[in-house]
Amino acid sequence: MPVAASAIYFLNLRGDVLINRLYRDDVGGNMVDAFRMHIMQTKELGTCPVKQIGGCSFFYMRISNVYIVVVVSSNANVACAFKFVVEAVNLFKSYFGGAFDEDAIRNNFVLIYELLDEIMDFGYPQNLSPEILKLYITQKGVQSPFSSKPTDKPVPNATLQVTGAVGWRREGLHYKKNEVFLDIVESVNLLMSSKGSVLRCDVTGKVLMKCFLSGMPDLKLGLNDKIGLEKEAQLKSRPTKSGKSIELDDVTFHQCVNLTRFNSEKTVSFVPPDGEFELMKYRITEGVTLPFRVLPTIKELGRTRMEINVKVKSVFGAKMFALGVVIKIPVPKQTAKTRFQVTSGRAKYNASIDCLVWKIKKFPGQTEPTLSAEVELISTIAEKKSWTRPPIQMEFQSLCLRLLDYESDF
Repeated sequence: MPVAASAIYFLNLRGDVLINRLYRDDVGGNMVDAFRMHIMQTKELGTCPVKQIGGCSFFYMRISNVYIVVVVSSNANVACAFKFVVEAVNLFKSYFGGAFDEDAIRNNFVLIYELLDEIMDFGYPQNLSPEILKLYITQKGVQSPFSSKPTDKPVPNATLQVTGAVGWRREGLHYKKNEVFLDIVESVNLLMSSKGSVLRCDVTGKVLMKCFLSGMPDLKLGLNDKIGLEKEAQLKSRPTKSGKSIELDDVTFHQCVNLTRFNSEKTVSFVPPDGEFELMKYRITEGVTLPFRVLPTIKELGRTRMEINVKVKSVFGAKMFALGVVIKIPVPKQTAKTRFQVTSGRAKYNASIDCLVWKIKKFPGQTEPTLSAEVELISTIAEKKSWTRPPIQMEFQSLCLRLLDYESDF
């Protein structure tokens, strides 16, 4: 569902209109008065960025000392509206030398009106790319005296860019050495009971790329035959050679990816932006192979002492490693004193969450670090309640290349 904005207002902190643009005739010019009376004067600016007054909705955001208010009279996509505001501010900053405040708006009235006419047509957002808009809106903005950032950079061959063929990459790039770097970063959340059974396990990953390529390269990133989307699995069953597959619950791509080709060939085809960018994000909740095994041993020695031994075994390859491993081992609330001995990383007692927190910055594969702890408990007169032994929790990030096969054409 698009934004379908009826008007947009730029106000200062006193509520004075700095600049505005009406895109539809379904709202009156007094909408800003309703915003001042029902939102600004009632001190509701910090409660919720979306307010409905009468038959209109107000989406507002404060940037520096300026309020940007988008007025809509129909059911609109709130996320899309705020995304438009953020990208519009970034566009203005690129023209104003990095500054966006009341002074920058007052010094660039004509330029802002011209940009507002280009980035929104009848209330629907259009192209907000600074690189493209600077090709045919060549007026330079008045820079802030505190900014040394250049307002523009030359972009050759405006015809291809204006047509929208490749809005995220400019032509004429040339490198002496063509290089492509690809990283796959996965964040894994694992919740395990005291008996070793998995209560929850999910993986969120992202593919990061850094491209230094000449010209307009066409890259292809092929997913292996064990990967499928959840929707495809529901429509038809297509077993792989091994009989097992990795089902992605949802995938989000960068705008450079050709979605038609991905749906038909399951190939990520794209003309990459220059430099570093995030190509795709994904999430997996089913069929996750556990990268660790947690083996806890807890002995209660009387009423005031306890021994805890935890062994964590990494079952992935020796050439791989996990980063930022955090293991939270619950202890009773009446814990008074702890003593630790670990073969890797550091451990401490966190009284606020009643856990022993064991942190390992770098966890190599095929290793078995251990933690041994002696816990002293406070002796109470009341009858001791049985300890329920809550589950052990792990958080970590693992770097691997098990999901994608790389192929390029350039």
